[in-house]
Amino acid sequence: MTEMDPSSELRDASFEPRAVAVLDITALGDLLDVLERDGRTVVAPVASGAVVTTDVVTSLAEVARGHDEQTPGRYRFTADGDAEVFGPTVPARGWKRWFHRESTVLIRGHRDDDGMRIESVDPEPEPLALFGIRACDLAGLAILDGVLAGGRYPDGSYATARADTIVVAAACTSAAATCFCASTRTGPRPGPGADVVLTPLGSDDAGFLAEALTETGERLLDSVAGRHRATGATIRAASELVLGAAAAQVRHLDPDDARRLPDQHPRWDDIASRCLTCGNCTLVCPTCFCTSVHDSSDLAGTTFERHREWASCFTLDFSEVHGGQVRSSTAARYRQWLLHKLVTWHDQFDSSGCVGCGRCITWCPTGIDLTVEVPMFAEVTP
Repeated sequence: MTEMDPSSELRDASFEPRAVAVLDITALGDLLDVLERDGRTVVAPVASGAVVTTDVVTSLAEVARGHDEQTPGRYRFTADGDAEVFGPTVPARGWKRWFHRESTVLIRGHRDDDGMRIESVDPEPEPLALFGIRACDLAGLAILDGVLAGGRYPDGSYATARADTIVVAAACTSAAATCFCASTRTGPRPGPGADVVLTPLGSDDAGFLAEALTETGERLLDSVAGRHRATGATIRAASELVLGAAAAQVRHLDPDDARRLPDQHPRWDDIASRCLTCGNCTLVCPTCFCTSVHDSSDLAGTTFERHREWASCFTLDFSEVHGGQVRSSTAARYRQWLLHKLVTWHDQFDSSGCVGCGRCITWCPTGIDLTVEVPMFAEVTP
């Protein structure tokens, strides 16, 4: 496996901000208020019981504070109101669900004496602002943009929801044990797709470096009271903190190893012996987009709805056709998921489908770790 140089990854993802400022904790709260006054529904990481998820917030006080621990098959979050903002790393329940909904009603039909009437269900999208999204999840949304909003047949509901989104991203100054975004070149510093990038400067008292990448971001910073000029020393200090987060990552995924994954290999059966086919990895992955469609009706048969819901290639019926299941074994289903994510995704969408967030490692009940498994295919002779 090739060792990655974190500094080179950050240089490749560099950008020239339009405006730079330092925000104290009060000014950070004002930035969130500015988004609300702009008519935005603000979504941020929030504490929900024993996990961090994403949900609507109306003030900075609702944003999750505390510490999370993520290792293969294990997640622990400890809430701490005195901890710094943006302390936890990637939330358990990510950001894609605000655009690619878990369940969507596509059409609705009514039958009466005059026959059947079909109506399209196209709810008015609410303008969103994402507050505190990490670099890996921002990269995940960029991938979904290409899959669901690009091409000849875009998903209209996704494309509409994403078109008017304001993004305030947060650079990582620490890493979970399952993070490997430096090797996938997707973090820990957010790049294109963000309007404003915030970098915590070590504590709430030290403040946050705020960099506007777009005209919208520049307008936002201009609207924040209490901001002050960022010195060169502050900018360098922020860069060093982000470099430290990259260097702290203990997991890596070599892109060349990933592209060489074989279709036939005994290692697939070894992984299958540990895989529960629960689908957790696909549910938490920021780029998985598979869905299924089903119809339902009331008992009287006068009203029906067509629903689209998230689906997983790990379920037995996902590949079912008239003659049975195409991928009936656990090995075949895991192979389909990993080969698509790391190999054939390049053929379809000109990129990898993995952004190095590490969720599939954390939320696998048996702790299967793709950064461990991928190199094994090269080391074990078929």
